[in-house]
Amino acid sequence: MTMINAERVKAIQKNSLSFKFKIFLMLKLPMGFLCGMRIRKLTEETCEVTVPYKWINKNPFKSTFWAVLGMAAEMNGAALLLQYTQDQSPSISTYPVKCEAEFIKKATDITTFTCNDGLMVKEKVIEAMKSGEGVTFETVMNGLNQNGELICKFKFLWSIKRRSKS
Repeated sequence: MTMINAERVKAIQKNSLSFKFKIFLMLKLPMGFLCGMRIRKLTEETCEVTVPYKWINKNPFKSTFWAVLGMAAEMNGAALLLQYTQDQSPSISTYPVKCEAEFIKKATDITTFTCNDGLMVKEKVIEAMKSGEGVTFETVMNGLNQNGELICKFKFLWSIKRRSKS
C-alpha cells in the first residue's frame, strides 16, 4: 500500500494553479471550465476556489445560479481530497454522499470558496488506506464575495474507501 507521497502532493498543488488545470477542466469538468471556475490556492491545509458572476452563470434573479456555486464548493473539497488520493495503489474510491447548502446573500460578483479542512482530510485518507474500511467525513466551504461578506455555506459529506488490489 502506498502512503501519501509529499512530492506528489506538491506536484498536484502546483498543477492545480497552472494551464494544466484548465485542460483538466475542459476534459473532465467542462461546465467548470465554461463557468470560469479556478483554483486560486491549494495547500495541505486549505483550498480556495473562485467562480465569477457572468452571463453563463446567472439566474433570472440577477445572481449566480446556486448549482454553479455548488459546483465550485464541491471542487473546493474535492481538490483537497484528490491531492491525497490521486495515484494511490491500490486506488481510493471517493464519493460525495450528501450536500447541504445555506444561502445568506446574493452572489453578484466573484465568489471565493475556502475550505480549511485539509489536514483532517489527510488523516481520513490515511485511516482509509490503513484500515481498508469505508470512512466518512464532512468538509465545510464558506463562500465570500469580494467584500469578504459570507454569501453561502456548503457542507459535503464524503465517503472514501481503499479499493481491493486488482
